[in-house]
Amino acid sequence: MGPIFLIDQVMTVAFYYFINFFKADIISTVEFNHTGELLATGDKGGRVVIFQREPESKSEPFSQGEYNVYSTFQSHEPEFDYLKSLEIEEKINKIRWLPQQNAAHFLLSTNDKTIKLWKVSERDKRPEGYNLKDEEGHIKDMSTVTSLQVPVLMPMDLMVEVSPRRVFANAHTYHVNSISVNSDYETYMSADDLRINLWHLDITDRSFNIVDIKPTNMEDLTEVITAAEFHPHHCNLFVYSSSKGTLRLCDMREAALCDKHSKLFEEPEDPSARSFFSEIISSVSDVKFSHSGRYLLTRDYLTAKVWDLNMESKPLETYQVHDYLRSKLCSLYENDCIFDKFECAWNGSDSVIMTGAYNNFFRMFDRNTKRDVTLEASRESSKPRAVLKPRRVCAAGGKRRKDDISVDSLDFTKKILHTAWHPTENIIAIAATNNLYIFQDKLNSELH
Repeated sequence: MGPIFLIDQVMTVAFYYFINFFKADIISTVEFNHTGELLATGDKGGRVVIFQREPESKSEPFSQGEYNVYSTFQSHEPEFDYLKSLEIEEKINKIRWLPQQNAAHFLLSTNDKTIKLWKVSERDKRPEGYNLKDEEGHIKDMSTVTSLQVPVLMPMDLMVEVSPRRVFANAHTYHVNSISVNSDYETYMSADDLRINLWHLDITDRSFNIVDIKPTNMEDLTEVITAAEFHPHHCNLFVYSSSKGTLRLCDMREAALCDKHSKLFEEPEDPSARSFFSEIISSVSDVKFSHSGRYLLTRDYLTAKVWDLNMESKPLETYQVHDYLRSKLCSLYENDCIFDKFECAWNGSDSVIMTGAYNNFFRMFDRNTKRDVTLEASRESSKPRAVLKPRRVCAAGGKRRKDDISVDSLDFTKKILHTAWHPTENIIAIAATNNLYIFQDKLNSELH
């Protein structure tokens, strides 16, 4: 259970990481590990960058909360499918950490087709004093070996090693959009547009298909899978969302193939509000179980919704993320922004939700007080300890206050699609194109 976060608390800049701007440097996923001490980002160039949180220091009391680069490695390379004459991008779609079992860390990363399991470990000692090898590692002349010695471990500069342990390939015909580690820590699932597969972490040559919505005739296709996630506590339950705005909760105890859902969460559509864009903006781009496992958080184009697992008929709470864009849907359709997939996140105590928007804005909603705030992740306000000021967007034709931003002046090329919240503390990670921002609440930063 994380600390209570009030929407009135001030967020300050804890860390800012800038990468030279190339298309390959655009951050495509962000994920804290289970302790929050490590933060991994993936980008369109197939790279994974891992950041480590700085330990508390008496000489530098404000260093706590800062994240520095721990390791960088190339996870995926561009490939070509000769059978289908298709290029397979190296872009990292998702990263998921496995719970730490020993000194090493493990994470899963995936591009459109291939999932890889990586081991991240530290080495600060090296063996010396071999009998059959010299100091450079070359085999000695056996005639020169006249005595036996016991090899010893000698200290060395800390080195972070990243090595691939498993490669899970050739199981997805369509693009992988989600991976989720099960609470049994032995299995995980991967989802593409039409199928969900269940894998064992130790078995790479086969997986079990647990959901298949592909119709016999592809002309009958009416929806696709957009996201999927395991329940945090019950290893038999998982949820997946669709482009029609529905959520399906499935129980693997009922059948090997979960084509028949246990529960269907769907909000009835208001016929009077229906338009050409209704189906597009109702598509769910992300779904997350709460830490308690009681609620589901979903994000569609204009709203974030909280669902109670015990109530299928309508969402428990609906939050307008950027309702002022309703008048702009036509132009957003023309420039393809209406198809942007925004992610969402819970805080550690499930009391606040967070999601991104345009103009490098991100939104927070307090479920208890029903208050909300709009903040901006920008290079201008990225100085350490700088306080973020709430921003406000003025709808077209509305009254503008000082410092308000008109909806007509929003920059739709600056968008925050990927966000993550520290599992126990009020520290958030925001990916804004090629920039990574880490903010923490002012109260938390002053305590250290």
